[in-house]
Amino acid sequence: MSDKEKNQKLSKDEQLEYFRKDHDGKKMTTNHGVRVSEDEHSLKAGVRGPTLMEDFHFREKMTHFDHERIPERVVHARGYGVHGHFQVYEPLTDLTKAKFLQDPSVKTPVFVRFSTVAGQRGSSDTVRDTRGFATKFYTEEGNYDLVANNMPVFFIQDAMKFPDVVHAVKPEPHNEIPQATAAHDTFWDFVVNNTESAHMIMWLLSDRAIPRSYRMMEGFGVHTFRLVNEEGKGRFVKFHWKPVLGVHSLLWDEAHMLWGRDADYHRKDLYEAIESGHYPEFELGIQVIEEEDEFKFDFDVLDPTKIWPEEDVPVRLVGKMTLNKNPDNFFAETEQVAFHPGHVVPGIDFTNDPLLQGRLFSYTDTQLTRLGGPNFQEIPINRPVCPFHNNQRDGFNRMSIDKGQVAYHKNSLAGNSPETASEEEGGYVHYEEKVEGKKVRARSESFKDHYSQATLFWNSMSTVEKKHLVSAFHFEIGKVKSKEIQQAVVDMFNNVSGDLAKQIAEGVAAEPPAEPGGTGVTKSSPALSQMNTTKHVKTRKVAILATDGFDSNELKQVKEALEEKEVIAQVINDSLGMIRSEDGEEMEVDTTFLTTASVIFDAVYIAGGKESVESFRNKKDAIDFVNEAFKHCKTIGAANDALEFLLETDIKETAKEEKGGKISNVKGVVTVNEAENLEEFTEEYLQALAEHRHWSRQMEG
Repeated sequence: MSDKEKNQKLSKDEQLEYFRKDHDGKKMTTNHGVRVSEDEHSLKAGVRGPTLMEDFHFREKMTHFDHERIPERVVHARGYGVHGHFQVYEPLTDLTKAKFLQDPSVKTPVFVRFSTVAGQRGSSDTVRDTRGFATKFYTEEGNYDLVANNMPVFFIQDAMKFPDVVHAVKPEPHNEIPQATAAHDTFWDFVVNNTESAHMIMWLLSDRAIPRSYRMMEGFGVHTFRLVNEEGKGRFVKFHWKPVLGVHSLLWDEAHMLWGRDADYHRKDLYEAIESGHYPEFELGIQVIEEEDEFKFDFDVLDPTKIWPEEDVPVRLVGKMTLNKNPDNFFAETEQVAFHPGHVVPGIDFTNDPLLQGRLFSYTDTQLTRLGGPNFQEIPINRPVCPFHNNQRDGFNRMSIDKGQVAYHKNSLAGNSPETASEEEGGYVHYEEKVEGKKVRARSESFKDHYSQATLFWNSMSTVEKKHLVSAFHFEIGKVKSKEIQQAVVDMFNNVSGDLAKQIAEGVAAEPPAEPGGTGVTKSSPALSQMNTTKHVKTRKVAILATDGFDSNELKQVKEALEEKEVIAQVINDSLGMIRSEDGEEMEVDTTFLTTASVIFDAVYIAGGKESVESFRNKKDAIDFVNEAFKHCKTIGAANDALEFLLETDIKETAKEEKGGKISNVKGVVTVNEAENLEEFTEEYLQALAEHRHWSRQMEG
């Protein structure tokens, strides 16, 4: 490097030094230099009261956070949206006056955006993360947005800490590493210093964080909202989306492989399902608590880190949403859609949930940067289907050409138009709730239990789900460089379960707890375990391994049985084109070993036919394909000649060569020999496929 280059480098470094800040050891201040005395609690009217707008520190902190990214969303950057409709099953007049929840014959249009939270737009679909599930209802009374996640709780209890948890989970600022994962020091440093996150961590490290498909995951409104009927009676409510196909997940090893094989796995799955006419369906469920019962539970109904256990507060299914159209333009629709939990219609109202109260400010604020100003509601995807009139004018990207000289209220020049609507005319009237209390930065004592429901979640998991959860801890904490943080995680989760903490410690070489921990909670909630979900084969994907010399009669029976149940079957071979059966029939290959992998499919079937089987017996790609599916506990089927192929794979100890057409099903490996009619075989195979996984393989090593 020449002296001139050295001087140029030095001068640039000196220039940058002027802008550098070292915050170590400094006192916290606002951007205007005022020292901050409290940075965890927003200013409220009473410990359980609403957040106050005079809280200049909260507003500055949240506003700055909302404008940190241009134009990508700060969170939920990677997503995919689709159109559909919603129909209520029966009028909910007793609970709410919201019109879209009254008439079962009305199809209310919706736009749904599924997303990951932490990663950037270019990250993978199958990372371990919370998933967004935001629904915009275009109702006759205006737009209603149900901004949900696939987990019913959150990391924090107060919106004041939302910028902090996102800063912690995002790539570390000194090197922008790692992408789309919580497995690093700053996130776990946040966790151990903010123990209210314990319950959410249990969900995040469970299989719920790696869904099989957007079509197979639940949605939760997270917050406690309020339903209000025509008489003005209010009730607390939590919203749920229940997938008709059941709740299913990937294995962590599969998720890893899919990052490289198909980063668009989830959005492609959703797109292809809709294009093929297999429309995803979700039932809307509600949990309702009477206001007079608010304090009858062992949790605070306003705490966003708590669930209402379904065994205590049953979920009532009230309607169904069908998603049936992909967007015409990803940017114009999916990327420009703007959701906001404050977009409500008469009959749906808010509560004093302190996380919800902050979101009511944050969402509109962040759209100002993302979508270029206050007129984002005029973008086609955001426009309501009902007429809208007000005195708001001008601004960036104004699309309306508003006629007349008047743009204020009240007025006489325009006959006071547009005029307000009474409650009877559909005007929104906020629920009358008595609010009183001293202005404080504090949290209700009823929010201080950080561990009981985390223990409830642990108790509710099956043996294999617990095994996966512990493995996830080992991966996440194993990526943390700080031994102190690793130990702090063990110590923190000893408060949840001594057994869990001991297993975490074993995997990361930390000290096991000196004293057995836990909360003493022995209750479980079966609804939390995916083992108790609905089981369907519809839209499951089966890989059929076949090549020249396959048995056409056998394969035809299997394909027809699969297609009858709306299972998607694809033929895989070395190369695309046509393959020819033993008796000369031709079949087209759908994909190749090079362009696909077993992780893309839910099950495998090996076609019979001596020549086809003999060809695959010496083909490493085919053997590896089946071995991998077996490792991931997927259903595997083979009939007659194809049993010879299984002897070349890891399944040889599991596959049984029964004689005389007798069906064998050992740990999800379904076989039959000496059978021409495969009706009983295909029935057994479909039943095995409906199980999603055969966990006995994993539990028995």
